[in-house]
Amino acid sequence: MTTKILIINGPNLNLLGKREENHYGKTTFEDLKKDCHDYAKNKNVELTFKQTNIEGKIVSLIQDSSEKFDGLIINAAGYTHTSVSILDALMIIKIPSIELHISNINSREEFRQKSLISKAVKGIICGFGTRGYLMAIDGILNLIDKSK
Repeated sequence: MTTKILIINGPNLNLLGKREENHYGKTTFEDLKKDCHDYAKNKNVELTFKQTNIEGKIVSLIQDSSEKFDGLIINAAGYTHTSVSILDALMIIKIPSIELHISNINSREEFRQKSLISKAVKGIICGFGTRGYLMAIDGILNLIDKSK
């Protein structure tokens, strides 16, 4: 049976490879998507990869995820530090979820060190660059397996 995982990416992640290379590396968003899909294919995972700059669309994606997916990975980007609405949506869903960040948010500016969404997820991966996405796929598969 194929496991279905949703990866939600927040604001400005579509600009990977074009912004703050010291924090986000050189990998483009399209390369990241391809890497994730290739990795997931080898694990019998159907991956859905979404990106939006709009907070309400992220909330809607989260709300709809329990009906269609076995697990959720979210890189809420800047909304990590500001969005009570995303926190509330994550608290409602019944599937395992992981918070993901490319950079180590705890070593960045003070305002980035607080995540509003962390209390709603089962695990957090940060600071491993875009490789963190592959780690998150393995992590969510482990959580899904434990929830069965």
